[in-house]
Amino acid sequence: MSLDDFEAVLHPAFMAGLEGDAAAYRRFLDLIGGRLRGFLRGHLARAGLASAEEAEDVLQETLLALHLSRHTYDPAVPVSAWAHAIARYKLIDHLRRSGRHRGHLPIEDEALSQAAPGSAASDARLDVARALAALPERTRTLIDRVKLQGGSLAEAAQATGMTENAAKVALHRGLKAMAKVLSRRGTRTP
Repeated sequence: MSLDDFEAVLHPAFMAGLEGDAAAYRRFLDLIGGRLRGFLRGHLARAGLASAEEAEDVLQETLLALHLSRHTYDPAVPVSAWAHAIARYKLIDHLRRSGRHRGHLPIEDEALSQAAPGSAASDARLDVARALAALPERTRTLIDRVKLQGGSLAEAAQATGMTENAAKVALHRGLKAMAKVLSRRGTRTP
């Protein structure tokens, strides 16, 4: 399922869940849980931790954090981006608690994921999510798979039906477009 298709199913389920629809909220948790499970397993494996139980522990912490912070969700941001930010925070927290954090996640992600809601870093995280949402679907998928989930360019290219060279160019252009959007936002006055 493409990132756009996933978001098209996830967002309405989450919003209905916020309005009190228990079945929709359960669907949201099932959908995002499946997506985050792979994200967490991949990062834990790269950190030398291939235990499925450990990934499930971090996933459960993440789902609880999503539930407890659901009131902080900004509808202008893709639900999946918001959920991934919280998952990164929980993953970093888990690795630190276990004494095994050795810089396996990009520093930018680490700094942004620790930001308190309403802080400059939290606002920056939302700006990044918005800039990502403005990109074409295939470019978002490439950035999601390579930069957010830490997958290989070859795998991301295959998943999007592109050659590796075309994916590399699209990824570069997507990051450049995001940087342009973010730099414009940085020069605006409130």
